[in-house]
Amino acid sequence: MSATSLISIDAAGIDDTARLQAAIDEASASGGGRVVLEAGIHVCRGIQLKSGVDLHLAAGAILRPVPDYDAYAHTTVSVIAEKSNRGMIVAKNARRISLTGCGRLEAGCDSFIVGDDKTVGTFIPADLRPRVVVLEACDGVEISSIHISRSPMWTLHLIGCTDVAVRGVRIENDHRLPNTDGIVLDACRSAIIEDCLIATADDGICLKTSIGPAGAAIGQCENILVRRCSIQSLSCALKIGTETHGNITNAVFEDCNVSASNRALGVFSRDGGRISNVRFSRIGVDCHETLDGFWGSGEALTINVVDRVSAQTAGAIENLIVEDISGRMEGAITLISTSSAGIRNVRMARISLVQQPGQLGTGQFYDLRPTHADLAPRGDGGGRANAWTRGSDGRVIGLERYPGGMPAAYVAGVTGIILEDVLIKRPVPLPQGWNKIDVAFETATPDGSRAWQN
Repeated sequence: MSATSLISIDAAGIDDTARLQAAIDEASASGGGRVVLEAGIHVCRGIQLKSGVDLHLAAGAILRPVPDYDAYAHTTVSVIAEKSNRGMIVAKNARRISLTGCGRLEAGCDSFIVGDDKTVGTFIPADLRPRVVVLEACDGVEISSIHISRSPMWTLHLIGCTDVAVRGVRIENDHRLPNTDGIVLDACRSAIIEDCLIATADDGICLKTSIGPAGAAIGQCENILVRRCSIQSLSCALKIGTETHGNITNAVFEDCNVSASNRALGVFSRDGGRISNVRFSRIGVDCHETLDGFWGSGEALTINVVDRVSAQTAGAIENLIVEDISGRMEGAITLISTSSAGIRNVRMARISLVQQPGQLGTGQFYDLRPTHADLAPRGDGGGRANAWTRGSDGRVIGLERYPGGMPAAYVAGVTGIILEDVLIKRPVPLPQGWNKIDVAFETATPDGSRAWQN
């Protein structure tokens, strides 16, 4: 971004919100420019980026937002996520804005942890947590080179933005704190994410279409390219969904690496928006089992369509290509639709995976969460909204045991699937609880009952 003015801010080490915001306002009013945070510790409450401004963290600069939800009462946003309506750094209706530099933003997640639930393997988060960066309806967005650590909630959330570039960003979040997604593109158009390193407990890179204050989809998500990124995630590393109120189309994920994750690639339809023209290409995966408090358990690929509420049919998933995928998994590949919307036109080619047993046995269940049950968890600690809920039998609702045992791939509710050069190496002899059928297809018989075929 070209800068017509340059304003340098030395590190004060104390709350310096007023000076930082005044510099941003001044640079924007003068036609645009760069506000540089020099080496040292900068403390702030919520700040708002303005048109034409590049907020630049110089080498050695550390930005430490105040770890208190009330500190962001003046930087609220319109799209609520996990009860959060606030961001540490926000912008709305701005043009040509950027967050750059090789400095670090330390987001202070520890102040937003209220307990530890070892039964599901997660910390218990506070009800109210700010997101780190929330940009709404902005055009010409650049986020590059910055290092963000220990986010209390979603890290980068871009909503209804166009002409977006996220490059060389490093995100390192606590691996046991839920909802700490790395990069979320929400109803964005024409965006590229490349050469990023992300390690987090929740989704690594996620495309979605949320619902707005008026109760309607905030828009469509389209023309997205994600490439050359390395992800570690205890939810889903490269993901579409689950919020899918508007359509999502023309998305490509390529030349990425997924390691130490419990789920690599995922597409999830829940809310009526159609998902189409999606391609995953040339991706290495390493997926392992986890406790049932995290979604998924060792799947290299999960595609599912579930009606979140009975009154709204989920949107179809159509025209999906998965090619040149290699690595290992402790779960199975799953393509499942329990909705009438269905999954159509899938091509899987040149898949080479090793399927190995895990230590927990959770890979022997397929995961349909979030379900309707997660919208209203029991008040006695039996669940968390939009995450997991236990039934009267103590089991997590939405985790289903594979009929006949765990296969290499499980396909149900799919119309039109082509498998080319798909090789999944399984142990010999098969472990207890594994299906001897490699690829299990579930189909409906004329009398309406369920039948299995190889």
